[in-house]
Amino acid sequence: MTPTGQDEIWSALPMPGVLVDAANCITAVTPAGEVFLNVASKALEGRELRSVLRLNVNLADSIARVREGRSALFHRDVQLDRDGQGIILCDLQIAPVSVDPDVMMVLLHPRQIAGKLGRAEHLKSVTKTAIGLADMLAHEIKNPLAGIAGAAQLLAMNLSAQDQEMTDLILQETRRIVALLQQVEQFGDLRPPKLRPINVHDLLERARKSASLGAAAHMRFFDDYDPSLPNSMGDADQLLQVFANLFANAAQAGGDGGRIAIRTYFEQGLRLSSGRGDLAVPLQIEVIDDGPGIPEALADSVFDPFVSTRENGTGLGLALVSKIITEHNGTIVLTSKPGRTSFRISLPIAPKNAGETI
Repeated sequence: MTPTGQDEIWSALPMPGVLVDAANCITAVTPAGEVFLNVASKALEGRELRSVLRLNVNLADSIARVREGRSALFHRDVQLDRDGQGIILCDLQIAPVSVDPDVMMVLLHPRQIAGKLGRAEHLKSVTKTAIGLADMLAHEIKNPLAGIAGAAQLLAMNLSAQDQEMTDLILQETRRIVALLQQVEQFGDLRPPKLRPINVHDLLERARKSASLGAAAHMRFFDDYDPSLPNSMGDADQLLQVFANLFANAAQAGGDGGRIAIRTYFEQGLRLSSGRGDLAVPLQIEVIDDGPGIPEALADSVFDPFVSTRENGTGLGLALVSKIITEHNGTIVLTSKPGRTSFRISLPIAPKNAGETI
């Protein structure tokens, strides 16, 4: 049974979810959950949760921690075993329900069918090798490119206007290749971020001003900042790169006069589970555009290297964003539909004794 007066909200939830009682038995299932599990809610109600959701995390222990702390817990990349249907890779969220301290809400965010898991691990290994080779080649190619660009500039000084069009094309393509090589080098950089206390609003404004004069000059920016947001721990240069890439991505999706909204807020209790334990990630940053949206077929893989939503894209911009945020002990989540695409970043706060803000 859903909380009193919340039946419509519960039924409208777009992701698979269940409510469990004090004994961790299912009391309600979202319509999306019935479809996902391929079982009617009546057949699920009363069953113990772990008999329905066979996960590679200790579900009972996680629920107990949420009950005790009264704050939500987030597990990323959890494997769900479904009989006859292979492994499903999901994000798992467990949160208390305010009307009853014993009732817990368990939500699943399916990411990809992990019958693809074996292939994903293989892809990860191949990608790592490819990035290493690309990084090595980047170093080897940049020096000759600099020579080609210099020679083209010298030639242009003594050519007619018509012939200069050819040297201009050489310079244009040289700059494009250099920019691509720089992205490859950034993605292949294995050095850890230099974490310092940072004010995310300062970085967002710096990135916005730069984008407004460049890649997003045709877009309109709107902001909704939480002025009480505490500092986070971050590498300022790397996070500037993240925001610049997200703004550029939004600008490429939007037409003239399109909208980019930036929102920050504090979400108490949001935690990220990892091999090092639970980490609070309450600082939320959203970059939202009103473009056509990302095709559903690509939504699960946009953060993978060399996957692009654009015909001539490198497929490294969002992969670099995901890499940097992960190295900052944070998470980034995409939600997209026509007219609204949102990238939501969750970051930890800086400890009180972390020092001065940069």
